[in-house]
Formats: sequence, structure tokens, C-alpha cells
Amino acid sequence: MPPAPLPPLTPLQFLVLGTLLDAERPGRVVRDLLAAHRVRRTPAAFYQMMARLEKASLIAGWYEQVVVGDQAVTERRYRLTETGARLWRQTRDFYRKPAVGKVRWSDA
Repeated sequence: MPPAPLPPLTPLQFLVLGTLLDAERPGRVVRDLLAAHRVRRTPAAFYQMMARLEKASLIAGWYEQVVVGDQAVTERRYRLTETGARLWRQTRDFYRKPAVGKVRWSDA
């Protein structure tokens, strides 16, 4: 029997895309949500990961001017694409499936 296929997303990709399921978010909020799950990345590593997800067309990102206090800053915002949402659902369904072919070690 051939081995079961792997899920389309890694656990980290699944978590990142899951943070964008219900709304677009700025990168700093996505980083905070990941930190709540004990995923810590340097800003450089985080934005490199997001760039790879963007290149794979799983998310879309853009820059937006916002005012913080009395200062205008540019922040990177992200939203989930249809492709990203579809792969997120496929990965969720993969993990929801019951284990196939339970191993039976003994007749006892």
C-alpha cells in the first residue's frame, strides 16, 4: 500500500495562513499571533517567510501608510489569497481525517 500523501502546507505555513483566514492583517499583528503560539522569528526571518508565501501566491501583501500616535509610518499588510485558503482547507482536512490502517501488534 502506498504511503499517505503529505499535507500541502507545513505546520508553520498552516499557522500563518490561519492567522489571515478572517481578515487582512499587518505584519506586526501576524508576528504577535505567531508569538502567542510560541513561534518566534526575527523580523528579517519573518518577512522572508512572508515573501516566500507571497511568491507562492498563498498571500498578497502591500504597503499602507498608518498614523501611530502623531507619526505616519508605513506598514506591510497581508491578506489570504484563494489559493492560500484552498490549501489551508486541504491541510485542515488532512489532519481531521481519522488514521487509516491502524497497526495491530497483537491478537491478545
